Amino acid sequence: MIRPRTLVVAGLIVDAAGRVLITQRRADQALPLQWEFPGGKLEPGEAPTAALARELDEELGVTAVIGPVWEVLHHAYPAFDLLMIVYVCALPVGARPHAREVADLRWVAPAALPGTDILPADQPLVARLVADGAPPPPPA
Repeated sequence: MIRPRTLVVAGLIVDAAGRVLITQRRADQALPLQWEFPGGKLEPGEAPTAALARELDEELGVTAVIGPVWEVLHHAYPAFDLLMIVYVCALPVGARPHAREVADLRWVAPAALPGTDILPADQPLVARLVADGAPPPPPA
């Protein structure tokens, strides 16, 4: 049987101090109140970077600088397979994200991520961030 596959994009938004931005899912969503890297699903015919730009605007009210792909991950949830493309991102100077479509957001040092209730699909990103630190943000 072929399992449903979902393609998503995520932004590893890094600040000048090397912290990363994580967002908390709303209570009315699947996997409620867990933390994740911001992003979401592609719409039909949408390019991955366009989808990420749209999602970051919708969720956080920011126009991010989208840099290179940092990781491509696969995660098998019980009902579907997830393929996630993760881009390194930065915010322009003075940009302040707001929790528009998420319950909360916070800037976190990579070393503090293991103590956070992060989605299972994002755990490999946490492990890489703890081992290697955050990548440099793209020029904003």
